Amino acid sequence: MAEKPDHLGHRARLRERLLKGGADALPDYELLELVLFAAQPRRDMKPLAKALLKRFNHSFAEVISAEPAALREIEGVGDAVLAALKTVQAAALRLAKDEIMQRPVIANWQKLIDYCRSSMAREATERFRVLFLNRRNALIADEVQQKGTVDHTPVYPREVVKRALELGATALIMVHNHPSGDHEPSKADIEMTREVRDAGARLGIVLHDHLIFSKHGHSSFKTLGLL
Repeated sequence: MAEKPDHLGHRARLRERLLKGGADALPDYELLELVLFAAQPRRDMKPLAKALLKRFNHSFAEVISAEPAALREIEGVGDAVLAALKTVQAAALRLAKDEIMQRPVIANWQKLIDYCRSSMAREATERFRVLFLNRRNALIADEVQQKGTVDHTPVYPREVVKRALELGATALIMVHNHPSGDHEPSKADIEMTREVRDAGARLGIVLHDHLIFSKHGHSSFKTLGLL
């Protein structure tokens, strides 16, 4: 009887270690191998896993969050591999979102920060989203309002307030990202935030905070005294 290829035995050992010891029992490249197995059932995935980690700063999170075009630049990444990586990313984001939906966000602030960081910090272009809250400060909707370039996203304060009224929201948290890595607010960020705050206040809608995320951290307008 022909012997099974060595990488098949390796897969079985990885699965066993994961099931017995959890994700912490595996380094990033082995956890990534497990994800890739579903895409290429008969292929040794260790070289591709290591190539992906080398390209994306040796970070599992950066690999699954990378733009599809950037992932496809790596030899061996086709539709099946791309789908496997993006499925993991989608599952992680849904899990994080479920932790905060319909719950008072003020009492679950760290979970809100974790969710926003996961969904936005590694984006290659700017995105502006609004978290709409009800009278109990529970999250009722999370919507990306605008998508921009690597350093600019157009935001229209009246549209933000109009959408809040449509949803019956009484409070907002604005969130956007800075792909440059600098999460400090710009002059334009500050001016736009105050326009939204003032427009909402006239209609009884409170702007709790504006959060800016980058790969290196985040800033809070409230903490900085800018609201």
